[in-house]
Amino acid sequence: MGADHSTEPGIPIPGPVLVSAEDLANRVAELGARITEDYEGKSPLLVGVLKGAFMFMSDLARAIDLPVELDFMAVSSYGHSTRSSGVVRIVKDLDLDLADRDVIVVEDIVDSGLTLNYLRKNLLGRNPASLEVCALLVHEDHKLDEKILKYEGFRIPPKFVVGYGLDVAQKYRNLSDIRVVEN
Repeated sequence: MGADHSTEPGIPIPGPVLVSAEDLANRVAELGARITEDYEGKSPLLVGVLKGAFMFMSDLARAIDLPVELDFMAVSSYGHSTRSSGVVRIVKDLDLDLADRDVIVVEDIVDSGLTLNYLRKNLLGRNPASLEVCALLVHEDHKLDEKILKYEGFRIPPKFVVGYGLDVAQKYRNLSDIRVVEN
């Protein structure tokens, strides 16, 4: 996307780059290598949280040198807002059974931890052999137990960001880097 970020009135626009496309590619490769090592001899199931994690999950799956399977869930706690509503709901559930599977939840961003806590509880109830989380971005002030996030890409300040799958009102997912939203 060029310098012109014209948009609909009232929709915030992307501002300065927080994480470059090059840094994203390098970190995804590192995460893929680590997962490959940790799951040697296994076929993990990557569960992507739509829509924000789809680009990250696509790149991550290609960086893992194992036979992985992919499935997706869609959850909502934001709607079209830049703030969580505090209520998480499943919009699209998984197609695959998790019983006795090694599952890695692939999240775009962890901020309040509300969505991730809800997802973990829901997925653990489906009896996976193991359940880990790989989050691309983690807000520095998140309130999750550190053991929950086995794989994380970047710690970022608690700002609203877009790009590389993340959006505001369904816009800017296609940016190749991650940018802070300007109001």
